[in-house]
Amino acid sequence: MNSHTLFSNTPPLKLFFIAAVPGAVSMLASALYQMIDGIFVGQFLGETAFAALNLAMPFVIINFSLADLIGVGSSVPISINLGRKEEEQANNIFTCACLMIVGTGVLIGGVLFACAPALISLMGAQGQFAEFAVQYLRVYALCSPLTTIVFAMDNYLRICGKIRSSMFLNILMSALSAVLEFLFLVIFKWGIWGAALATCLGMCICALIALTPFLRGTVQLRLCRPHFSVGMVKQIIACGSPEFLNNIAGRITSILINVLLVRLSGQMAVSVYGILMYVEGFIQSLLYGMCDSLQPAVGYNWGSGKYSRVRAIEKCCFIAIGALSLLSSLVIFCFPRQIVSMFMDHTDVEFLNMALIALKLFGLTYLTRWLSFATQSYMLAIDKPVPASVISVSTALVFPVLLVILLWPLGLTGLWLNFAGTSVLAAVVSLVILVKIRNELNKEDVVQN
Repeated sequence: MNSHTLFSNTPPLKLFFIAAVPGAVSMLASALYQMIDGIFVGQFLGETAFAALNLAMPFVIINFSLADLIGVGSSVPISINLGRKEEEQANNIFTCACLMIVGTGVLIGGVLFACAPALISLMGAQGQFAEFAVQYLRVYALCSPLTTIVFAMDNYLRICGKIRSSMFLNILMSALSAVLEFLFLVIFKWGIWGAALATCLGMCICALIALTPFLRGTVQLRLCRPHFSVGMVKQIIACGSPEFLNNIAGRITSILINVLLVRLSGQMAVSVYGILMYVEGFIQSLLYGMCDSLQPAVGYNWGSGKYSRVRAIEKCCFIAIGALSLLSSLVIFCFPRQIVSMFMDHTDVEFLNMALIALKLFGLTYLTRWLSFATQSYMLAIDKPVPASVISVSTALVFPVLLVILLWPLGLTGLWLNFAGTSVLAAVVSLVILVKIRNELNKEDVVQN
């Protein structure tokens, strides 16, 4: 099915299942691998390596943030231009974005490789703990020029209607990375750098596979002679800012909390926080997969002036991720011990009790997290980066830092409650935004000539 037929003519509920379910499966595969990565490191390399991985991870995600800024930021105007039948402009944005992603991968990768020891030291890590974190971060930095484009290519495939290709590519990347990590850690007995190398190799291989149809000209988007303009770059940055700010702000928050955890309770608390981050990564990947996979269709129809169709698609999105979010809370409440045991085969009663309390408090997050998540995606898809950025920065930085201060007297309990409190405040902000722009969201369809 070509992208026009899929986005413009398919009934909204059917479109949801065609686009959102494979998107969720794609992200599920990615999330499962992220959990397997943590399980492998925790089980085969031990608690120090597991804590080091989680200490370095915010910087790894920052490494991908500029690429996400460009990839997500270009996807919105590409979809809208295709909806307006302006294919030449869409192809130019696509080509320029690819070049920008590779360039930023070289730049940020080089900076992180050079600065890795200083960054890890600033977080208070010492000895083997710090050495492992530097090893892990530097592998990602070296591979940055090739790995950073893989997620953008995933977006571009979906824009071209290649939703199943995108899904299978994500499944392949996760499976390949898991097999390589087992080989490197269990068979070759390599250290934590082997875990990072396995992931990077899986990404590099799949990035090259994803590029193939665009290089061969077999999909709707095509590489062309690039024509950069200040207006185009500004539009990409504006549309990608919510995702970029979410990544950067979220990592700043993670770094802050890691620093506080190191000082409050040391390596043990960092390991518990790492478990929460893996659970969050798993759930949010599913939510993101559903929302992100619908953005091309929403942007296409918004560009075509089919506003009632946009509302119908978003209704499906809000209901689905709301149900999934509430189910996630239920699972966390019911099975905290089983979740902890997946990552650490730990007999330390103090560690187990700390982790169980943290997980139960963390589970409250998803009672309300779905609302801000869906609203941010909605705003981004219809080219409203300002409200999307407000939700993004508030959720990832402003509210967490505010709650760190307000809940500081509660110690570790206050840090574990930070997630749920942030989620409630973000839901309130999202409701205010939806009410404020309701007239524009409810406007009549444009009559097609």
